[in-house]
Amino acid sequence: MNEKLNLKGCIKRFALVGCLSIGFLWSELCSGADPLPAQISLELAKLRIPTEALSVVVYRLDAKRTGTLARTEILSHNSQIPRNPASLMKLVTTSAALDLLGPAFTWTTQVYLGGPVVDGVLMGNVYIKGQGDPKLGVERLWLLMRRIKGLGIQSIQGDIVLDRQSFENTSSDPGEFDGEPNRPYNAGPDALLINFKSLLINFVPDPQGKVARIHVEPSLSGLKVQSSVPLVLGDCTDYRAALRAEFQDPTQITFNGQYALSCGERLWPIAYSDPAHFSVKAVDAMWRELGEALSGQVREGTTPIGLKPMFSVESAQLAEIVRDINKYSNNVMAQQLFLTLGAQLSNSGTPDNARTILNQWWSQKIGSPLPKFDNGSGLSRDTLMSAQDIAKLLNWVYAQPIYPEMAASLPLSGIDGTLKQSKTKTRSHIKTGSLKGVIGIAGYIVNSNGQDCVVVAIINHPMAYSARPVFDVLLDWLELKNENK
Repeated sequence: MNEKLNLKGCIKRFALVGCLSIGFLWSELCSGADPLPAQISLELAKLRIPTEALSVVVYRLDAKRTGTLARTEILSHNSQIPRNPASLMKLVTTSAALDLLGPAFTWTTQVYLGGPVVDGVLMGNVYIKGQGDPKLGVERLWLLMRRIKGLGIQSIQGDIVLDRQSFENTSSDPGEFDGEPNRPYNAGPDALLINFKSLLINFVPDPQGKVARIHVEPSLSGLKVQSSVPLVLGDCTDYRAALRAEFQDPTQITFNGQYALSCGERLWPIAYSDPAHFSVKAVDAMWRELGEALSGQVREGTTPIGLKPMFSVESAQLAEIVRDINKYSNNVMAQQLFLTLGAQLSNSGTPDNARTILNQWWSQKIGSPLPKFDNGSGLSRDTLMSAQDIAKLLNWVYAQPIYPEMAASLPLSGIDGTLKQSKTKTRSHIKTGSLKGVIGIAGYIVNSNGQDCVVVAIINHPMAYSARPVFDVLLDWLELKNENK
C-alpha cells in the first residue's frame, strides 16, 4: 500500500517538472535530494547527468558593510561537497594577488652589462634577469633587444646570459597532464617566460602561387619551417588535420598535407617541442635578426651579485594581467602569478611557498575549512573546492576595494572571453572552468530586479563536456528570479 502511495506521489512530481525520462529521474525526485528549479532538473535529465553530479549555490548580495557583506541564500544544492573546480581555481589566485600585491603591481625584466662598451663592442656578458612577467611576448622582447642595442652595443664579446632563478622547481613535462604537449595551455611557468614558450604559425592563401604561405613568430635559432603548403579547393573543415603537421622534432616543423583556399588566413598556436630551450633560441634569433654580432652564445646562468641593472622593462599592471587570466582562462599566466606570490612575499618562487602564501591568505580572509590547492591555475586533478568555498570568496571580494578590477576581469556572457559564444542574455560577469569530466561557472549576475547575486555551479561527471546548457538555464532562471525576503 505504501509503495503504491509513493508511486502516485512520484508520478505527480514528474508531471510538475515535465519529465521526459521517468526512469532516469526516479532516483533524483524520490531520494530526498535538495530541490532544484524544474528547468534545471529537466536539462540535466536531457543530458543524462544525475543531480548528484551538480553543486550549486546562489546568494543575493545585500548592503555592504565595512569589510563584510549581508547576503540572502536563494539556492543551495550539494554546495559543500568538495569537487574539482578546474579553472575556477583562478578566482582564488587572482583575488589573492590583487589583495596582496595590489592592482598596480608590475613585473620587471632587468638587463645588466658585465663589462664596458668600447667602440661599439661590449667587453663582457649581457645578463637578462626574468622575474616572472606573464606576458613577455615577441613585440616586447624585440623592444628589449633594441634597448640593448641602444646602449651603443653592436657586438658582444661574450655571452647573453638568461637568468631564470626567480622561480625554482618549475620544470615539468608538458604532456604529463593530458598527453597533449603541443597545446599552449600546457606550457609550464618560467621566470623568463617568452611568448608562453609557444609559436604562432600563420597561414595565408596565395591563389596565384597555388600555395598557402607560412610565417612563424618568433624565429628560433636552429628551427626550420617550410615556407608553404599546396593550396586546394574545397571546404574548410578541419584545416589542422588536413595539414598533417609534424611538431616532434625541435629542429624542424613539416606539413605533409594541404590547405584549403576557403579557410582564408588562419593562426595556429603551438607549444614548442623543446620548451626548456625556447627562451635561449628565441633570444639568439632575435639578436642576430637585429644584425648584431655575438662572439659567445646565448645560455642560462646567474647574474653576478653586486652588478647593477642598466635598465628594466616593466610589464603591464596586475589589473590588466588578471583580465587576461580570467577572461581567457590562461593557465601559464595564472601559474606565473601563483609563483610570483611566493617570490614577492617569501623571497622564493617555489610552488610550495606559493601554496603556503595562498593558504595563509585564505585562512585570514575567507576562513576555514581550507580547500585543497595545487598550482594556482586549476590545470590539476588534485585541487578540490566546494561551490560554497568559491561563493564565500566571491562574497568577500564584493565587499573589498579590489571588486571593480576583479569583476571587470570576468567574461561577459555572450560578449567576450570564454563566454563569447554563450546564448544566455543575462547581465553577468562569469568565470568558466573546464577539464575532462569537469565544468563550472562562478561569478556575479544582476537579476531583473536590479539585485546583485553570486552564482557558483560545478559539475563533475563523464558527460560534463555537454553540460553548458545547464548553466545557461541556471543563469536565465536566476536573472528572472526576484527575491525580496
